[in-house]
Amino acid sequence: MSITELLTNINQEDKTVPLAVEKALPQIETLVTQIVAKMKLGGRLFYIGAGTSGRLGVVDASECPPTFGVPFDMVVGIIAGGDTAIRRAVENAEDNATQAWKDLQEYHINENDVVVGIAASGTTPYVIGGLQACNKNKVITGSISCNAESPLSQTAKFPIDVVVGPEFITGSSRMKAGTAQKMVLNMISTATMIQLGKVKGNKMVDMQLSNSKLVDRGIKMIMGEIPVSYKEAAELLDMHRNVRKAIDFYNTKQ
Repeated sequence: MSITELLTNINQEDKTVPLAVEKALPQIETLVTQIVAKMKLGGRLFYIGAGTSGRLGVVDASECPPTFGVPFDMVVGIIAGGDTAIRRAVENAEDNATQAWKDLQEYHINENDVVVGIAASGTTPYVIGGLQACNKNKVITGSISCNAESPLSQTAKFPIDVVVGPEFITGSSRMKAGTAQKMVLNMISTATMIQLGKVKGNKMVDMQLSNSKLVDRGIKMIMGEIPVSYKEAAELLDMHRNVRKAIDFYNTKQ
């Protein structure tokens, strides 16, 4: 194929992914309901995966603190082979069926937590073994797989099956399957954080002010909520270092 044909055909395949995710919405809702309930009790959300799936879990988890202002240990992404595997594949890491539970135990996993296993094929031993151990220890389990009725889906108490079909390059699960997993992870973390009150309207009022762009965004959020100038909003934000706290402080003074 020419470059134009390649891009057109990849794009045609990608268009089918949101429809596959749509079919899984009831499963996603069920899992999010469980996560929210546990987090309200002080529980945490863990993602476990290998390769692309593990990296996607790490990405989603790592973006929760800056976006929603939650502690770094509230949503945790664990990848087979450890952090080295984020950048470089670790040989045979995904084939170890007992390692995921060991990795989870480092975080003192308990019955208030939820563990979501991510595996496009739904057959990864690292992920399945981790969920089996969680089930035995009364930890709620969910999964994200792109094959219907996979061994992973049968292991998880609350499975999500997003059946995207064959990839443009056979077996390259970083493509449609990876896109589907990213979409589902976006839904899980975002819907959960909204349910926990970490968003006001559609604004990230608890975001971390980690750069000048976000500081400017925070100032404008404050101006949108209370009648103050840019300078006054900046002073409030500088004082409280949090959009929500700045707004609440102003409102209590009125």
